[in-house]
Amino acid sequence: MAKSSADDAELRRACEAALESIGTKHKVAMSIRVAKSRGAKGKGGKLKSMAKPRVLAVTTKLKGQRTKALLRVFKYSNGGVLEPAKVYKLKHLSKVEVISNDPSGCTFTLGFDNRSSSPPQWTMRNIDDRNRLLFFILNMCKEILGRLPKVVGIDIVEMALWAKENTSSVTTQAYPQDGPVASLVTEDLKVTVERELVSQAEEEDIEALLGTYVMGIGEAEAFSERLKRELLALEAANVHAILESEPLVDKVLQGLESATICVDDIGEWLGIFNVKLRHMREDIESIEHRNNKLGMQSVNNKALIEELDKLLERMCIPSEYASCLSGGSFDESHMHQNIEACEWLTGALRGLEIPQLDPCFANMRAVKEKHAELEILKATFVHRASDFLKNYFAGLVDFMINDKSYFSQRGQLKRPDHADLRYKCRTYARLIQQLKSLDKSLGPLRKAYCGSLNLLLRREAREFANEIRAGTKASRNPTVWLDASSGPVSNVDTSNVSDAYAKMLTVFVPLLVDESSFLAHFMCFEVPTLVPFGGAANGDKNGLSDDDANEDDLGIMDIDENDNKAGNGSVDLGPLNESLQDLLDGIQEDFYSVVDWAYKIDPLRCISMHGITERYLSGHKADAAGFVRLLLDDLESRISALFNRFVDEACHQIERHERNVRQMGVLPYIPRFATLATRMEQYIQGQSRDLVDQAYTKLVSIMFVTLEKIAQADLKYADVVLLENYAAFQNSLYDLANVVPTLAKFYHQASESYEQACTRHINMIIYIQFERLFQFARRVEDFMFTLAPEEIPFQIGLSKADLRKILKSSLSGVEKSFAQMCRKLQKNLTSEELLPSLWDKCKKEFLDKYDSFVQLVAKIYPNENVPPVAEMREILASV
Repeated sequence: MAKSSADDAELRRACEAALESIGTKHKVAMSIRVAKSRGAKGKGGKLKSMAKPRVLAVTTKLKGQRTKALLRVFKYSNGGVLEPAKVYKLKHLSKVEVISNDPSGCTFTLGFDNRSSSPPQWTMRNIDDRNRLLFFILNMCKEILGRLPKVVGIDIVEMALWAKENTSSVTTQAYPQDGPVASLVTEDLKVTVERELVSQAEEEDIEALLGTYVMGIGEAEAFSERLKRELLALEAANVHAILESEPLVDKVLQGLESATICVDDIGEWLGIFNVKLRHMREDIESIEHRNNKLGMQSVNNKALIEELDKLLERMCIPSEYASCLSGGSFDESHMHQNIEACEWLTGALRGLEIPQLDPCFANMRAVKEKHAELEILKATFVHRASDFLKNYFAGLVDFMINDKSYFSQRGQLKRPDHADLRYKCRTYARLIQQLKSLDKSLGPLRKAYCGSLNLLLRREAREFANEIRAGTKASRNPTVWLDASSGPVSNVDTSNVSDAYAKMLTVFVPLLVDESSFLAHFMCFEVPTLVPFGGAANGDKNGLSDDDANEDDLGIMDIDENDNKAGNGSVDLGPLNESLQDLLDGIQEDFYSVVDWAYKIDPLRCISMHGITERYLSGHKADAAGFVRLLLDDLESRISALFNRFVDEACHQIERHERNVRQMGVLPYIPRFATLATRMEQYIQGQSRDLVDQAYTKLVSIMFVTLEKIAQADLKYADVVLLENYAAFQNSLYDLANVVPTLAKFYHQASESYEQACTRHINMIIYIQFERLFQFARRVEDFMFTLAPEEIPFQIGLSKADLRKILKSSLSGVEKSFAQMCRKLQKNLTSEELLPSLWDKCKKEFLDKYDSFVQLVAKIYPNENVPPVAEMREILASV
């Protein structure tokens, strides 16, 4: 018998190599060559040749405590190498069928329950290969899955006999360690089955059965036919036995028939009783339905009476409340009754509205009429209370205005005191709260209160401003600072002017903030909580304490801290700002008058007032006092505008120097600016540094531009004018430049301009005396770019003879030339203190130029005798 491909080791290794190429760890348990076809038929019913070579392999892998088995199909690639084609899981194998159309019996199909398409047909070389593969697959199913698929077209007994008798092949199946092992290899290399398709007991029964037949059966087919015939005989005997028991069956049928008749009679009686019970049940349900309606009607009537009683109680207006709301007194003694009446009216109106009132009652005529009656009563009371409060506020303010003791008088500066006014207003605070709950809008009342109090505040501010100006004695400083025609700069102390402005803010800003806060609470605005200002009550009522200048705290909490408490429901900020406008409008004019008065006395006091105003602004953040912040912003803008006017006038004074045709020496605005800057630095307070720095930038820029224009008027002395003025600027601002960064920047700019002017002026003086010498050196340097050094002495005007002439004319009597240079420097200077430094710069510049000339001659004219630099240095030292 030919060797089976299942024993081909090379085939198994090729399959394992194909598995490794796809990265799987399955082991090949068996591999065998097959032919794949789809079972197409040709003429005569014979199979048409459509076979393709394939390799079937059974692979296993240990997964936990169980083994996973797969049936893999390998095909040959174009290079003849095996590669995986399809994979089937053995656990889905449901049917093994041998094709009956193939007379050789070598063609079969494997059906899987998870595959909907028709399975392919596999054809083996011979019956032994077919039995070997199918036996191996069936054994694996029983070993791993514990069940066998359906087998069609194969006799199990035949398979068992083949497995027992066939000893021509050896197949070994090995699982990983610690897993199940089923071996088909015996010790004598014969095919055995450790777990056969039939058990040992079944095998013994089959052998005993076969032993009873000593007929010499040579083929299993004849044996199978005989068993079928005996089975038919046994079935016929069973049918005969059943027919013999017919009398017993008849008796049973008769008993069943009589029982059926009895059951039918009982069913008729039960139907009759069921009809009677149904009629009785309908009667009972009808009675219960009528009783339920009567009970429900009784309950509803009782509930309706209770609801109507409550509604009548809610609609009833007590006589004492009606009389109080329609015509009661608003005296302080009757305020308790008025508050109770308002609270009852608010509750009654709310009780007649949805959702407090059931919607079914809302459309009743009586409810609508009662609600209209309450609305009329509410409108009457709100109108009466508003008129009373308007007159009450106006009376309080008129009383205070007519009493001069409440205001500042000549020689007596008095802080406004509104404690008594607020105490009297608080008497009606709860009444205003009730009016807010009733009316929701207190616009006319708020406007009347703000209008009355505005008269008082403006009168207090006007009297205070007039008295603070009258009581402040200060000499007026001129606004002309940088003009030489204005005479010497006065050094009058005007600090009491800015102190007066600070006192005005110290007194009135806290007062205005307190009034804003009081207005927000008293008139029931829904805004964040404010902290009442505590410093307004300090000090003597008839005068001001010394600590008033430090009371710049506005006493207002940061509004951000109350955002979480007040929520986003502060819907009254707009109406509040309108009321604050009505309350404080016009009072800013008295602040402006103090600022203008201070500016006329000393314009530089704008710096101090600007710093004072900034300190108040930095501590003021509450929206409820928004008008106060606007007032401070306007004051700051006005102060800045006045100071800028002063700076513009100073710039105009500087620019007027440009009109003079001939000016020598230090311009007068240079030292005057130093005095001005010193005074401005003394006045800086708070955060007014930016204001002063902007003034410095504008003034110094105009000064430098004007200086350059004046210098250009006479080019002969331009550098002298520049260096003297830049030097004076540095000398006058040296101390301030060390502490003021803005002035330090301009100091360095003046220093650079001074050095440039010195360099130009010194070079001009040097070239006046030694022009021929250095022009000769310049011509030699120009030829060095195009000619070799040894060729230059042969050029026209650059020969050695020319050099000797130049040296003789320029350096003979050089002491006199140096003396003339010194006299030239001294002649044009008006500042004698600059002469030593300028002469030192001149000597150094000349020696540097002469040293370059000596080196040039030594390179171009190596044998010529030129006086050395040391000799020139000694001559200059002696001048």
